[in-house]
This record gives sequence, C-alpha cells and structure tokens, in this order.
Amino acid sequence: MQLIAVTVVLALVAALAWLLKSGRLARFSTHASAVSVETAVSLGERRSLVIVAVEGRRLLLGVTGTQVSLVTELHANAPEAPRS
Repeated sequence: MQLIAVTVVLALVAALAWLLKSGRLARFSTHASAVSVETAVSLGERRSLVIVAVEGRRLLLGVTGTQVSLVTELHANAPEAPRS
C-alpha cells in the first residue's frame, strides 16, 4: 500500500515538473507577466544587452555580473535600420 502511495506522489511530482517546464501552466495564469525579455545578446563574459518590455515600454539594458544599467528607451514601432 505504501509503495502505491509513493508511486502516485512521484508520478504527480513528475507531471507537475513536466507541465512547468513545457509552459503549459502559463495559460492558467490569471494575469499577464508585467515584464518580458524580448531578446538578449551576449557581449562576452558576464556581459549582455537585453531588450525588455515593461508596462508598454521597451528598454535596452546593459547587464553585467554586478549591475543593470538603462542604455536607452526604444520606440515601440521603430523601423529597422537598413543593413549594408
């Protein structure tokens, strides 16, 4: 009897871990995320540029191992620069 109970609990834990990893629990959330990372580019060891969306604003952040700095605020519908 104890073996069955342990097996059921482990199966539930595994199923929950799979749902969390696959993102299928996100649709049950009652609120949208206030912050989302649109893209991140590594610049080397522990340094990156990150574009985040926060409350309708898009921000370009510089991130290091010890600091996060606002580089600039991006326009929501900024056209892409032509590549040469």
